[in-house]
Amino acid sequence: MSLLKLLILADPHSSHTLKWANSLAEKGVEVHLFGFVNQEVNGLNQKVNVIVEKIPAGIKTQADGSLKKTYYLKVLPNLLNLIKKIKPDILHAHYASSYGLLGALSAYKPFLLSVWGNDVFDFPRKSFIHKSIIKFVFKRADRIYSTSKIMADEISHYTKKNIGIIPFGIDINQFKPFKQKKIFGDDTVVLGCVKSLSYKYGIEYLLDAFAIIKEKIKDKKIKLLIVGDGTLKNQLIERSRKLKIDDEVLFYGAVPHSKVPEIYNMIDIAVFPSVWESFGVSNLEAAACEVPQVASDIGGFKEIIKDGVTGFLVETKNPELIAKKVIDLIYDNDLRKKIGKSARQYVIEHFDWNRNVDQMIEEYYKVMRR
Repeated sequence: MSLLKLLILADPHSSHTLKWANSLAEKGVEVHLFGFVNQEVNGLNQKVNVIVEKIPAGIKTQADGSLKKTYYLKVLPNLLNLIKKIKPDILHAHYASSYGLLGALSAYKPFLLSVWGNDVFDFPRKSFIHKSIIKFVFKRADRIYSTSKIMADEISHYTKKNIGIIPFGIDINQFKPFKQKKIFGDDTVVLGCVKSLSYKYGIEYLLDAFAIIKEKIKDKKIKLLIVGDGTLKNQLIERSRKLKIDDEVLFYGAVPHSKVPEIYNMIDIAVFPSVWESFGVSNLEAAACEVPQVASDIGGFKEIIKDGVTGFLVETKNPELIAKKVIDLIYDNDLRKKIGKSARQYVIEHFDWNRNVDQMIEEYYKVMRR
């Protein structure tokens, strides 16, 4: 099989981008990565050729993390020159409303597009212009990919093209159960969540549920470990004070993705009270580490969690139901172990990252043959 030359358009700072670029390079693909940066890029495989555009100080990013759309027109000539120099077999953009727009404007073929979530669930609903941009990007794409069925269904509102579904799986050799030194004592049941502290992930409902759990359970030591950073951090800390649980809650802050397996091996029960999710990578990471979980019955969660088998699904924005399921797990250690083992096996069978990368490479060759 000849060496495939790939040009990726994506955020060089995103852990998702790093995962795709590094994994494809390790599989023998010649990977070139083009993206916008405002700081040094770390974590990329030395085989990946990184080409960056430094964001000028006067250019502000939008609320969704993308740049003002007029900026893409300014850098388009630079991308066209890069394409002319590299002559890639495939141009693959990640995130439809930003890098996808840039790829569409380049008019290069074949052009593949991966949709991530907010770029289709939120962006096109802002205005007629935003909707038109998304339709334009989808029209230009030769192939469109989603990580979940629910997101593919959303994409179908804006295009009649068939959507390929390739999950953003888990490295089961990195995310696995292992002995890890605990932050709290071995006699403590640790509840935890690894998420950005933003409204979308419903951390406030986790705090409310934890307050209920502490009120109902007096015979066990229980702590809550919240890992992540975000715009709601100060509000959530203040909420924990008002609930009088601040002594039992540790806001750990953000950690590098390489440290996340260690975090999950410190947690006994993971809780994901999101108000919306298009997929659920964090859930799969917890499951791969054999951590039982309680999550909202929403979006992509329903595609990756088998209720009562690999975890528990509860009504969203309902702290009482979250607390009830967590309490059941706290008092039943055998159930925790059973759920955890079933969860890892389910990840191995359906969400093995190595298999997902092979799927994407096969897609590249199919497109090239067409």
